Amino acid sequence: MLKELLSIFRGDDPLGRMANDFSTMLRLAREMTVTAGGACFEQRLSTEGRTALYKQDVEVNKLERKIRKAVIAHLSIAANISDLPYCLLLMSLVKDVERIGDYAKNLAEVPDYRPDPLSATEVHAALLAIRQVVDKSFGETVQVFSNCDRDRALELIRDGKGVAEQCEALIHQVAAGTQNAATTTALVLAIRYYKRIGGHLLNVLSSVVMPLHKLDYYDERELDTTERDHPAATGD
Repeated sequence: MLKELLSIFRGDDPLGRMANDFSTMLRLAREMTVTAGGACFEQRLSTEGRTALYKQDVEVNKLERKIRKAVIAHLSIAANISDLPYCLLLMSLVKDVERIGDYAKNLAEVPDYRPDPLSATEVHAALLAIRQVVDKSFGETVQVFSNCDRDRALELIRDGKGVAEQCEALIHQVAAGTQNAATTTALVLAIRYYKRIGGHLLNVLSSVVMPLHKLDYYDERELDTTERDHPAATGD
């Protein structure tokens, strides 16, 4: 379905214009995530920097509403009813990207809970590695989605599932630690926000490999079934 959706998106019709707005949403959410990571790990945002981030979040939200309105208007025309599956897919994807923007904004606010930068501990190093994987995956997701690259989408989904498991293990490690309350709060929030950002990225990636009724569903057995049904996805 995604290939058909993308072929429609590339036209100069209402769906094509919606696609351009979605691409802008995805780009803004990625920029927000990278900026928020810098604030969390390196230097907290200045007042101007935070204002700029919040403005990006507002723009993401406006684009979500704009796309939703356009979808409803498009489907109100009887001749466009055949586009219903693609519109449902788009409605789901814009919500995922909107949520990423929210979590990125929350991530940038994590330094508010601790007075000093995080110490260079084992947990800090593990969280930094998670950040790097999420940032890299986000950068590739834009291209993977645009090209409907099933091979890479499957790889990124498996990497993302690994990140989610690492996040859960890391929270248990933090809970068993001896750091102060402010540091514990900052670490747990950062871990949770990265897990959520990564999860919504997985939802976007799932649209490349899963049919509409299984969107956001990427159980390992389902991925294996997908590969068997589409041998090209495994390089066979």
